Parts: sequence; C-alpha cells; structure tokens
Amino acid sequence: MAGQDIQRREILRIMAMGAVASQFPGFTKWVFACGHSAADMQQIKPATYKPLFFSDAEFAVVERMTDLIIPSDATPGAREAGVAEFVDFMIAHDRERQYKFRTGITWLNAHSERLLGHPFAELSQEQQITILEPLAYKAKHREGEEDGREFFGIMREMTATGFYSSEIGYKELENPALQYYHKSPACPHTDDPEHKHLPPPKW
Repeated sequence: MAGQDIQRREILRIMAMGAVASQFPGFTKWVFACGHSAADMQQIKPATYKPLFFSDAEFAVVERMTDLIIPSDATPGAREAGVAEFVDFMIAHDRERQYKFRTGITWLNAHSERLLGHPFAELSQEQQITILEPLAYKAKHREGEEDGREFFGIMREMTATGFYSSEIGYKELENPALQYYHKSPACPHTDDPEHKHLPPPKW
C-alpha cells in the first residue's frame, strides 16, 4: 500500500470528503476515524448497505477487491471496516472517477471471463488472486493489461484511503495520537532510523 504518492492537496481533499461521508446515514460498517462516538451511538445504522453509484453486481466486485487488497488476518481488514461502502460513497460524489471505475470493473469481468470463463466475483479466491497479481506487481506485468493496471491502482488507492480513514484502520496504524504520554516518545528503532527492516508492502 506504500508508495501511492498522494499529494498534500489530495490528502486534504480526501479528508474533507471523509468528513462529509461521516454524516451519511446509509453506512452499515464504515465509520470515520475522526467521528464523534456520542453522535454515532444515537444513529441507528441500516441492516444492509444500498450502493449509491454501483449496481449490486459492480458493488460485489468492489467488496471483493477491497477485501483482497487489505485482507482480514490477525487483525480486521477492509471487510470489517466497510471500505467498499466508503468507495461507493466517494465515487458517487466524484464524477471524474465514475467512468474509470465503471469501465474498470467491466474490463476486469471481461478479462476474468476470457482467462477463466467466469466474471471476477464468481471466481475462487485463488483464481481472483491470479487475476490481480499481474496488475499489482510490476515484476508480473503483462502486455495488454495496461487498463487493468490503471484500474487496480486507483482501486488500491481508494481502498487504502477508506481503510486508514476509518475508525478500524486508524487504530491499526497504532497512531501515537490515540495514546497518552507524559512526554513525547522517540522512535524505538534507534539502530535503524530509515526503517529498512520493515517488510515490503504486499501489493
């Protein structure tokens, strides 16, 4: 997820949209990291999420992709954070990206059917991963999949934004702002100030 190179102005735009999204009463899972718990307790969430932009079939693809990009393992992932809901809300209010997302999902389904005989959402997890890996990893890029790589890139960006702006994702960062200190803590990695010991991103 690293290396997305989101500019400061884009970060401010995303956070502003996140603040707007936090007022949307239709979310069933996604909760803004900077939301107010008292207000959240008073709001009754709907039982199921109704997409604002995507069709049900398209939304199923968005849910599956976000789940594969940030999976649930030892900690909650995109599914628990409701990232697909966030993506749908954001795209519903971003006309510049609507065409890219809709055509990207169409491309992914056609590509999946061409290679494996079924649309993306109907494939097994292992098959879905074999479809996405060449789009995600530069070393596995294949000719003729440029449109798919572009779509996967913006989906990955939106997934990371939705997850780490959510209450669940923000806690997963172990952000120091969520803790109380008598004095400001120093970085514990004094022997590796450039953090070269950290593992590379999965995608």
